[in-house]
Amino acid sequence: MSRLWYGKKGRKHQPVNHKYSLVVSVAEYHRRIDALNSEELRTLCRRLQITTREDISSKQETNIKTDLEPEAFRPNLSDPSELLQPEQIEKLTKSLPPRTIGYPWTLVYSTAKHGMSLKTLYRTMVGLDTPVLLVIKDSDGQVFGALASEPFKVSDGFYGTGETFMFTFCPDFEVFKWTGDNMFFIKGDMDSLAFGGGGGEFALWLDGDLYHGRSHSCKTFGNHTLSKREDFIIQDIEIWAFE
Repeated sequence: MSRLWYGKKGRKHQPVNHKYSLVVSVAEYHRRIDALNSEELRTLCRRLQITTREDISSKQETNIKTDLEPEAFRPNLSDPSELLQPEQIEKLTKSLPPRTIGYPWTLVYSTAKHGMSLKTLYRTMVGLDTPVLLVIKDSDGQVFGALASEPFKVSDGFYGTGETFMFTFCPDFEVFKWTGDNMFFIKGDMDSLAFGGGGGEFALWLDGDLYHGRSHSCKTFGNHTLSKREDFIIQDIEIWAFE
């Protein structure tokens, strides 16, 4: 029961609530802390409002994933793609060279806009200084292509770097990076555009009319046939730059 009490001059004071605490030595304190298991220690930290390094790391990882996963692999496109679905664009973006990340995708060539002509394709590459993504859709409805380390051009021999890779969504998404076996990355003339080599076969070959194509396994990329059949008919092409 609480009692009111009065001081010397009759002033009334509120009841005093005494709190008792257990006093132990520093050594005993540390012994008791050490005896706690990890879950008990986390509970104690929460009661004392102590933020542990583990909590901070967990929150940072969660924040990073929250920040990156929804947006980082959704580039801005200058035009809607007629060949790639949003989930396919995200998958391709994760495989692109680091120097392309953060740049919008610019549609520099499409057969729908520019017609089926390799000569026109080369002309749209003039002045570009960026890797380019070649996307092909064939008459079977399969989508595949290549990331070229530099814009396409007429050349006497092969050009490009190990950034170049092949990809296919036929039937599932696969990327074929440079194996290091040779440096037959890209070769272009007025009659054809080719990727890869070794053993007399190209990973991907397109004719001058951009009508017929061929895909075969090759040593440069260690790929299998990108299309359903080695010989295919081109339905549409898109080429994207990163600028």
